[in-house]
Amino acid sequence: MRKLSFLAALLLSMTALAHADSFSISITVDEQGHGTFTNTNGFNSTLSSSLKADPGPGGLSSVLTYDLLNPPGLVSGDVFLLEPGSLIFLDVVRFNASNGSLVFYSDNIDGFDSLGDTPAPPSSFYANTITINEIGPEGNNFAIYTPTAGQPGFVAGAAGPVTYTLISDGAVPEPSTLALLGTGLIGTVGVVRRRFTA
Repeated sequence: MRKLSFLAALLLSMTALAHADSFSISITVDEQGHGTFTNTNGFNSTLSSSLKADPGPGGLSSVLTYDLLNPPGLVSGDVFLLEPGSLIFLDVVRFNASNGSLVFYSDNIDGFDSLGDTPAPPSSFYANTITINEIGPEGNNFAIYTPTAGQPGFVAGAAGPVTYTLISDGAVPEPSTLALLGTGLIGTVGVVRRRFTA
């Protein structure tokens, strides 16, 4: 069933390329086990998650794992997330091509208060790594990451770029909340534009 879901999303992607100038995929995950998969052609799906053994190098036996719907050509690797003002990474997001998954290792500095909190990061890493900075105030940190060819999480078989929103503190907003936020941002841009043109 999950394979069919990804194939449906991929077919919608190809249709979008034929009918639009640009096409993209957005995947949003958090350390609480909430995830979404959307694309600009209107496909929207919840990503399932569970605590599973990480098959990657040095993987732990019980880690928050998201099923990415078996994307064709997923590139394995580790993404190290730096919190604002920090020089060391505390969270690791791992992509495993072997089972089409995203694994979320979250720090436990504030205790074990989320599904993604682990006693430690993996004991070893893929050779393919990248470090990115999180943004947002403490307690609401996230990172936006669009991998290019060869980077962890890149999907060679996708019909357009895949952008990941990785929320290390907080939770994935409900779709209705995202719609309200988008409407508010569009309204704000319109007001600002009118002020500058008046």
